[in-house]
Formats: sequence, structure tokens, C-alpha cells
Amino acid sequence: MKIKNSRMEALKMLISSKELGSQEEVLMELEKAGFKLTQATLSRDLKQLKVAKAASMNGKYVYVLPNETMYKRVSQPMPINEMLRHSGYVSINFSGNMGVIKTRPGYASSIAYNIDSSDIPQILGTIAGDDTIFIVIREGVDTSEILETLSTIIPDLN
Repeated sequence: MKIKNSRMEALKMLISSKELGSQEEVLMELEKAGFKLTQATLSRDLKQLKVAKAASMNGKYVYVLPNETMYKRVSQPMPINEMLRHSGYVSINFSGNMGVIKTRPGYASSIAYNIDSSDIPQILGTIAGDDTIFIVIREGVDTSEILETLSTIIPDLN
């Protein structure tokens, strides 16, 4: 399952950073990033991510993610392997039972998803934007406990 999660994250990064108009182009880019898969698997992945085609600025039809604000196109994209090497985490600050996690652009949604799907009893929920995650912490929980728990999800948190 970890391979699929990595592949899906790589796919999201590719679609958000490059103008890819065909599955062949996507398969070649994924292979460059170290992911060898069949066209059928790619097709299932694209469907699961709800990827669509839309006209780009130059009129070419390219793959896009359903929520462009989550994965904004960048003009100078890093190689996919470089993007996947970093969690995207920048900082965390607390005020009372609330926390704000800052991320690199496009990373907040996937980090918030990982927090939410970990079912951490001390965290009531998250709201993610493009580069910011708002977390609500259960009353009476110490921030050091939250930091320790989150460090298992966000490797760069240390």
C-alpha cells in the first residue's frame, strides 16, 4: 500500500507541475521517477484522483487535478523524486487548543489527510488550505504530546 501511496503522490505532483496531455506522457514521467506501471493501473489511478483534462494557457488539453488550489502549477518544478523526499512541512505553532501547521505550497491537503486518517484521539480535526493546516486539539492535551504524535506522521517535524 505504501508503494501505491507514493505513486499517487508522485502522480499528483507530476500533474500539478507539468503539462501532460496523454497517458503515454504520464507513464514516461512516472517511469523517470522510478514507478513502472501499466496503462490500466494508471487509468485506475487517474480515475481515483478524479483527474480531468482541461485547456492549458497555450490551448493544449492537459491533465488537471480536481482542486487546482491543492496542487498549483509551479513554473520551475523540482524533479518528482526531490518533491517526494520532503514532507512539505515548514512549521507548527499553537494557541490554546488550536494549532497552525505551515507547509510548502500544495502540501497542506496531503499532510492533513494523513493526520485525519491516523485517527489521533487528541486531535478533533483539521482544515487544510494550500499551504496551511488548522488543527483543533482536544481540551487538556499538552502540545508536547501532539508534537510527539505528529512526528510519526510528519518526519520533518523533529
